[in-house]
Amino acid sequence: MLRSAADMDTHMPSSLHLDLWDYRRRVSDHYGAVRGRGVGEPAWTAWRQARDELFRDHPQSPLDDETRASFGGLHYFAYDPTLRFEVIVLPFSEQDRTLIGHSGSGESAFRRFGHAEIEVGGAVGSLVFYWLEGYGGGVFVPFGDLTNGNETYGGGRYLLDSAKGADLGSNGDEVIVDFNYAYHPSCVHSDRWSCPLAPAENRLPVAVRAGERL
Repeated sequence: MLRSAADMDTHMPSSLHLDLWDYRRRVSDHYGAVRGRGVGEPAWTAWRQARDELFRDHPQSPLDDETRASFGGLHYFAYDPTLRFEVIVLPFSEQDRTLIGHSGSGESAFRRFGHAEIEVGGAVGSLVFYWLEGYGGGVFVPFGDLTNGNETYGGGRYLLDSAKGADLGSNGDEVIVDFNYAYHPSCVHSDRWSCPLAPAENRLPVAVRAGERL
């Protein structure tokens, strides 16, 4: 889930709207390719390469022009096949509305529609699945862990954001959650972005050394 000044500017030139539309389409296509390639490190490596190309070449890159000129690729932990899970999302009896604060000004409205228990590094934690109330809706799963503020961004990372195409799919009733595909919000790369941060209830009591890192 990303929000930028451009997203909120009603006077944005039509060419920038088209660029943003194209960027989101490409992100969705990349995740579609992951679902089509199956499980394993080759699919993850292709996803990394596709992200690097977007960050380096696309006009809607989260990076500013100066950073793009010297961009050598995003940084990741080593691939860990044990950090891919297929989880059952258990519904809440009541879908509470919640506001998630941003890295900059603003907040976004979500519904807490379900949760899943997950065991990582010998510790059991819970992930809340949020439904975005804006746009056309969508699943959003941010998370925090003990790498935040040192090896990763202090405000957490994202696992799923289906409104923006970040969706690893499902297997029957089980949703695929793969920490190797965890990524930083765009505010890590430029302060022109204001992004939702991981709420306290989605902070895992373990260091998750998979996915994007600083």
